[in-house]
Amino acid sequence: MSKSLKRVRAALEAAGITPDIQELENARTAQEAADGVGCTLDQIAKSIIFRGHDSGDVLLFLTAGGNRVDPSQASAVAGEPLDKADAALIRARTGFAIGGVSPVGHLQPIRCWLDPRLLQFDRIWAAAGTPRHVFSLDPAELPRLTGAKTADFTAS
Repeated sequence: MSKSLKRVRAALEAAGITPDIQELENARTAQEAADGVGCTLDQIAKSIIFRGHDSGDVLLFLTAGGNRVDPSQASAVAGEPLDKADAALIRARTGFAIGGVSPVGHLQPIRCWLDPRLLQFDRIWAAAGTPRHVFSLDPAELPRLTGAKTADFTAS
């Protein structure tokens, strides 16, 4: 088991959640993950990472699989302009590679926002630290687990 997957499992267990982690052939995209677990595209929680232009912080936007983060709305929510976060920065701050960034188990605390669309489901699926592993979760747990604030940051 990879270190990243172990870290996600440990974070969920520490929060009192028995993790339902599944290995898929490929879950690099939201559509591949949805196909793999047999759910709708919007039941996949995508972890979109930006770098705060002024702060240099890594910022996490959890969005429904079919939604797209609108950079100007996300910037307004974050309170600063946003820049693209490169793979090295994402790995250094979260401990995860692109395609496997989990909402939980980061190396450092990360400011996080939540797409309200995810809260419309009983269960959602998110990356479990690798491009092939996902876990299911009641989306109402995300604010408790991540400190995420619900906000409107997606494109119409």
